[in-house]
Amino acid sequence: MGNILETPVFIAGGGPVGMTLALNLARYGVRSILAERNPTTTRHPKMDLTNARSMELFKRLGLTEQLRDAGVPRENRFDILWITTLAGHELHRFVYPSASEKTEIIRRENDGHHASEAPLRVSQVQIEPVLKKAIDDNPLIDVRFGTKFERIVSQDTDGVTLEISDSATGETETVRCQYLAGCDGGGSRVRRALGIELDGDMAVAGAHMVHFRTHARDVLQRWGPVYHLQSDRGTIIAQNDHDIYTLQAWLIPGLGVEDMRPEDVLEGWVGQKFDYEILQANPWTANFVVAQRYRAGRALLAGDSAHQYIPTGGYGMNSGIADAAALSWVLAANVLGWGGNKLLDGYEAERLPTAWWHLEASRRHMGVRLQIGEVYAQAGDLLGEGPEADARRAEAGRKIEALGNAENESWGVEFGYRYDKSPVICAEANPPEIDPLTYHPTTWPGARLPHIFLEDGVSIHDKLGLWFTLVVIDDADTAAIESAAQALGVPLDVLRLGRPDLRDLYERNLILVRPDQHVAWRGDALPDDIDGLLKHVTGR
Repeated sequence: MGNILETPVFIAGGGPVGMTLALNLARYGVRSILAERNPTTTRHPKMDLTNARSMELFKRLGLTEQLRDAGVPRENRFDILWITTLAGHELHRFVYPSASEKTEIIRRENDGHHASEAPLRVSQVQIEPVLKKAIDDNPLIDVRFGTKFERIVSQDTDGVTLEISDSATGETETVRCQYLAGCDGGGSRVRRALGIELDGDMAVAGAHMVHFRTHARDVLQRWGPVYHLQSDRGTIIAQNDHDIYTLQAWLIPGLGVEDMRPEDVLEGWVGQKFDYEILQANPWTANFVVAQRYRAGRALLAGDSAHQYIPTGGYGMNSGIADAAALSWVLAANVLGWGGNKLLDGYEAERLPTAWWHLEASRRHMGVRLQIGEVYAQAGDLLGEGPEADARRAEAGRKIEALGNAENESWGVEFGYRYDKSPVICAEANPPEIDPLTYHPTTWPGARLPHIFLEDGVSIHDKLGLWFTLVVIDDADTAAIESAAQALGVPLDVLRLGRPDLRDLYERNLILVRPDQHVAWRGDALPDDIDGLLKHVTGR
């Protein structure tokens, strides 16, 4: 068998989720091997939005500025424009602030309703090299691009033995790890090796992706720089607001993929011929699926291996980044010895329902797009000239405005999800409904800790410790829980705010926050059984 590679965590898949998981593990001091079958980062655009929650999580890794430098300029807006064609007319514009403007709003309002970070417009083509440099520079991560996960040889109570191969030569090696993380995409070999099935609907929609370069700003920026140009036939995404764009055109009923030349698809959508270079083009089908399980013993799933959605809302990669944040700390706690097995059960109990939460949101957004498609179909001729055509376009625009753009405004979906079913959260009775559109700041157990900037201008999230943090709103005595945590080996920091004025926002005087910034417990006084509390939230 030869030499066996040994590592605490083996990560199959070197996309954004796998790389983010490795970086989070390294932040906790845990080594990993990351294997990616491709020799380089992706050339496919895939996602185009890193949402504000993901940017909060990237901030902990010290990557926000590098990512923003790779994305569109900070002063460019996130506007969504519905049009007839690029050679035709504007119907309705949904206006959204730029990252710079959003940052100013967050600082000015500072009321707990916002993230600590603005969202980022960036293509996966640009985001992956930033993450790749970070993992290459990290001594705790053994990076192996051009290496395939082949199979699980065996799994026992102490770990997983697996086989990997060189993608170019086929030469195999054996790896022994304490935990295996499957971050290897929609066709996940890890998921298939574990025999985990998917629930949901496959191939619910088809599109033709045309990724292209053009300097024809008179065509593509006719109405100025716009994030998404949308019609009833699909979307053009401005990837850098300069020269790179991606068309996602709905497949035309009755036409096979072989009948749809990329050039015809692109020029037909734009409405005229223009100079361009096609960089990538391929059809694809979208799925609404979630894995039946996220855990099989010491093997766990994250990202697209665990869930796949239509891009409406941008929940795919962003949900995966939250998976990585959730999985990393429970793996690290187990590797380091102070976390219990129930933390691993908690990961599935928390993230699997959240995947369905995001899936149903994406499905709702897709439903709105279909309704807008009906607006186009029923409007009559939207390309004509003259007062009657102007009136038809104005009416179509009013109907689009009335249907709204929840896929870019569902703050409750993005920030408000809670881990109500978790076995490692101190649940409270009668949890309130979550509003998918409006984020209502709360410290209800399982929720993300609401964000504010403190008097010194520093984010409360930046004041949290590496592991568990007890946030003290008033001047409560915390000696009992500090000594109990030390005796149990539970890493605990205490953040004393001395801010009774924040009691209304944070709802309790004491809030126990986990490493992933979610609330584990809250109260106005410490419980009688402090040991029981600490053992519960650490899965022991």
